[in-house]
Amino acid sequence: MNTATAILISAFAALFAAFCLLVYFELRNVNIPPGVDSPAKLRVIHCTYMGITCLGYILERLGLCHQYNFVGWCRCHIMTCKRSVPHGLRIKDLTFSTVPVRVYEPTAASGEKKRGLVYFHGGGWMFGCIDDYDEVCQHISLKSNTTVVSVGYRLAPEHRYPAHLDDCEVATRHFLSIAATDFGVDPCRVAVGGDSAGANLAAALCQRLSKTQDGHLPSPCAQVLIYPALQMADFHLPSYQQNHSVPILFRGRTVFYFLQYLNGNTSVSQQILEGRHVPAELKLRYKKWLDPNSLPPQFIKQARCQQDLSSHDADVYHIVKQGLDPEISPLLAEDDVLRLVPPAFVLTCEFDVLRDDGFLYQKRLRDLGVDVTWEHLPEGFHGVISFFNQGWLTFQSSQRGLDSIVRYVKSL
Repeated sequence: MNTATAILISAFAALFAAFCLLVYFELRNVNIPPGVDSPAKLRVIHCTYMGITCLGYILERLGLCHQYNFVGWCRCHIMTCKRSVPHGLRIKDLTFSTVPVRVYEPTAASGEKKRGLVYFHGGGWMFGCIDDYDEVCQHISLKSNTTVVSVGYRLAPEHRYPAHLDDCEVATRHFLSIAATDFGVDPCRVAVGGDSAGANLAAALCQRLSKTQDGHLPSPCAQVLIYPALQMADFHLPSYQQNHSVPILFRGRTVFYFLQYLNGNTSVSQQILEGRHVPAELKLRYKKWLDPNSLPPQFIKQARCQQDLSSHDADVYHIVKQGLDPEISPLLAEDDVLRLVPPAFVLTCEFDVLRDDGFLYQKRLRDLGVDVTWEHLPEGFHGVISFFNQGWLTFQSSQRGLDSIVRYVKSL
């Protein structure tokens, strides 16, 4: 064996050892609860995600590519299976006012104009793409006889708030303006929806449109919110405590994603986790909306550590204060705004840090007289809908969650 070959083998061995070490340390911190749907499958998925993330980190350190770009590429290509278009559906890739979209049109004859759903994918405002949600959108469209528009909005870290929300608004307004003429869709029966970060965008968009309605276009008839991320004021809610290390979304990663969407300054992550980014007067103001006592008794499984209302860092607040704006934290909107939003469907999962966000939001809407349908998956985890129709990696909760979404959309 010559020297060059020996060096190459040693280099690959060192990279493999570093990869295994990174994955090992990541997996040490994971918690797979016994009540979660198919724990073995969830562990496989988590190991895969961690492996991709760690490999991306190594490639970035070697100067070969950016970690986030690598992870995003893997999600949208390696982990997306291309399948044939099912019978009864027509799929088109289009552009709505510079925003890429994929339109799913049922081909079944209808005696009236169809309903529509504009869908915003999840992925922490950083990842995800139209291809990721092809199966989900196909199923919703086909089973509910609804024209679904999946929106490929811009992502962080290349783009920050409000780019994502602006793209969603542009695509939604464009679809509403041509729904009847180009797609045979009744613009008064068009809902918006999404999962996780996409649900955040849907909720924020409904609030924005309710305040800027000019009479030329109808407002969305409903909002479909699937395990939505709705506030960055309090990361100590019971669901954040109970599910802090449950895949696929860890408590710390939630803060990281919010900050990437906001401004990219992740140096204040720990202070935010400790609740030091919110001044005392704002904590008192938000308490009525973020009170754990408003949650169902079964959600409060352990004593909640009370935060010190007087403890806050003015510098941290200055960095992240825009994150407390309702366009990023829709749960923190004033009552007068929420009264104007359309009816809502909210899906939550038991083993999800965002569980309490979703419940508290639907409770606020219901208390203000907004019509709400709440569905809860007692064995579900964050991101479970994404694994619908994924062969061996399909979860029973995926099917149950999609069925509840389809039922709601059919009622519009």
